[in-house]
Amino acid sequence: MDETGFDLTPGRAWLAVFAAGVVTIVGASIAFTRTVWDEFIWQYFWGPVYADAHNAGCAIKEGGQTLLGGSGFAENCGIAVEQGHIVAEPGYTLVSEAGYMVLGLFFLIGVYLLLKNLDIDLDREFFYALFPFMLFGGVVRVVEDASDAAVEAGVEPVLSYPFNTLFISPLVYFTVFGFAIAALVGSLRLADRGVVASAERALGTVGAVAFGVTFGYLTVLGLTVEHVDFLPHVLLIIVGGATVAAYGVYVLADRFAPYINSGTGYVGLVVLWAHAIDGVANVLITDWADALGLPVSYYPKHPANEIIMNVTEAVLPAGIFDAIGSAWPFLVVKLGMALGIVWLFDEAFIEENPRYSYVLLVGVVAVGLGPGSRDMLRAAFGI
Repeated sequence: MDETGFDLTPGRAWLAVFAAGVVTIVGASIAFTRTVWDEFIWQYFWGPVYADAHNAGCAIKEGGQTLLGGSGFAENCGIAVEQGHIVAEPGYTLVSEAGYMVLGLFFLIGVYLLLKNLDIDLDREFFYALFPFMLFGGVVRVVEDASDAAVEAGVEPVLSYPFNTLFISPLVYFTVFGFAIAALVGSLRLADRGVVASAERALGTVGAVAFGVTFGYLTVLGLTVEHVDFLPHVLLIIVGGATVAAYGVYVLADRFAPYINSGTGYVGLVVLWAHAIDGVANVLITDWADALGLPVSYYPKHPANEIIMNVTEAVLPAGIFDAIGSAWPFLVVKLGMALGIVWLFDEAFIEENPRYSYVLLVGVVAVGLGPGSRDMLRAAFGI
């Protein structure tokens, strides 16, 4: 408590920072609309979401209006850039990824403070119970992709603008996190009242049902409509390859450097598997789409993927590149980074603050399994 008698708790401090940030951004956007809103927030953060929500190649700021370009729209994205208009394309840039990393860490701290305020101990069991929600995030993102495919086929989509923006990256992370937190609090309340025997099981059941229903909906689409396919072999290959890769790295670490896995145990294997899904999916749908029989082609939306591929193409001889492709180093990088993160969470770190440790680990898994499961399922349903 300070001299004014106001008790500035960590939770209140977080809310104060959040409110100050919102006020600052809104005020700066009004005062310096062109510089702050148009050339920064809109171009790097909202514009890409807006373009993605309309299944456009880009969104263009022109004369106070927002136009759509590419993917069948009349306005040409390249010409707009040459004419000096502000252009935002679906996907990520180095600027947006840096911004989302800062925002992600800030909101993870907020989740930690919320759990602390509610006296909820997020432990290993709750980590496993939250795992289905991370899969749900990927599959609900593909429902939005299926809606785009429906529009292209002249069919009424199940999701349309502006509601579909809630299921487009990065907003889908906030949507799923909000759903998961609500389910977590609800499960704990039901357990306290004796309605359910285990809050962890109730929470895991909610996530599993949400994932199962959404995946089932996509499966029905794949079997009944022309604009969505169903390619189960893609799922088997990606899940199988990721499982072998993750388990292989985990076992090697356990044998030659057991201190890496000592703190997390099998939670570390989940972390490795989540990022292996992302790596294997990227490799297969980028370089082996024809071999898998995919009806559409894919390109990397993250700068890191593109940079790795460009470096690989520049370094490898043409013959080797033609034989094995350029995306495979992304899998190596993903597994290496995941293993490094697992190493950081040693026994001392987790024992000192288990709640914060598992909040961070949930976030680490989400940023791997979210885009990875979306890529995998999008390929599996030919969208």
